[in-house]
Order: sequence, then C-alpha cells, then structure tokens
Amino acid sequence: MLENIAGGACGYGDLKQQGYGLQTAALSQVLFNNGQTCGACYEIKCVNDNQWCKPGQPSLFVTATNLCPPNYSLSNDNGGWCNPPNEHFDLAQPAFLQVAEFKAGIIPVQYRRVPCKKVGGIRFTISGNPYFTLVLVWNVGGAGDITSVQVKGDKNVKWTTMKRNWGQKWETNTVLVGESLTFRVRASDGRSSTSWHVTPKNWQFGQTFEGKNFK
Repeated sequence: MLENIAGGACGYGDLKQQGYGLQTAALSQVLFNNGQTCGACYEIKCVNDNQWCKPGQPSLFVTATNLCPPNYSLSNDNGGWCNPPNEHFDLAQPAFLQVAEFKAGIIPVQYRRVPCKKVGGIRFTISGNPYFTLVLVWNVGGAGDITSVQVKGDKNVKWTTMKRNWGQKWETNTVLVGESLTFRVRASDGRSSTSWHVTPKNWQFGQTFEGKNFK
C-alpha cells in the first residue's frame, strides 16, 4: 500500500481542504469501477499477520478518492497490486500506520462498505463556462457515491439530467447562468437528496454551495 495522490481520478481538489484529510484510499481498478465508487466509504482491518498488524486489529475508515492504476509489467503478487482482479487499497502513509507497521508495505486486509459520516451538507463546486457547466459533488454522507445528478434552474419546469464527466464531476450543456439552481442527487443505495435553490441567481463559476446531505 503506497501513498496516494491528492485529488486524482475522482476529480476532488485539495483533499485536506475538502475535509477528507488523509483518511482516503486509491482503489484498484476492480473496486474503482470507472469512477462510480468515488466517495464511497470503507472500514479496513489488517488481518492474519501478527508480525505487522497493529495489536487489537484497529479499524481504519477511509473514503475512496482516487484510482490506483494497474501496472501490467509486474505480476499481480509482486508489484502489480492494483492489477485486475485484485481488490486493493492504496493508502497514504499516516492512514496505513493506523492499522499496520510501516515496514510491512503490503498487508492482508478485511474490508467492508460503511456509511459515510460527513460534517455539514453536500457541496456543489461549479466550474466551466456559460455553455458548459461542470459540477463537482463532494462531502456526501450516507452511501457516499453518487450515481446520478439532476439540475434545474428557477426558470425551468423540467429537470436536466447531467452526464458523468469523470469521477464525481458532472456536466451539462444546458445554459444555467442567471438562474437559482436546484440539484437532485441519487446515491448508490437508491436514496435521493434534493437541495432546493442552493445558489443565488448571480452565482459565479468557481464557487461552492452547500446543500442537503444524507443522514
């Protein structure tokens, strides 16, 4: 388990500033699922290694924020840890040290999906231009990983379904400038959350707005 890169394949920015800190993981290709797992939370325990596991098998709770890319020039059990079909978590060193000794490098783990506990509401960071709007959805509680995003301006009756650009960045060519925006997100567990009129009419690209989170 090597140190992962801030931001990365999920589209998140400064992980520390966004509240994810070092409790994050880059997932192997199988777990990453083309970015659909971005934002999901896991409980990880070091198991079956008395030499390197921390006593008592403490739990580590992490959010999936990046991809650990495969390295096909190395075998799956000797350097190609993130090659399919391996289920592998690439951790930042401070996170790794919570469950195992640093010298171990690679450890066997048990893991499971757990609900994400986040402070405050879902955040929507808007970028792009008047004819192409890109929205990063982050700080998502509950299931954590978003499977669909819809947006509606205050002048529109109909919802616009956004397309996944990459990770948790969602795009639309619908012109939204000058309207107060409402976002509806659906998580992988099927639950939806609607954040009504989270932006003022004069919102600007580069701004972040806070909506209603999952419990």
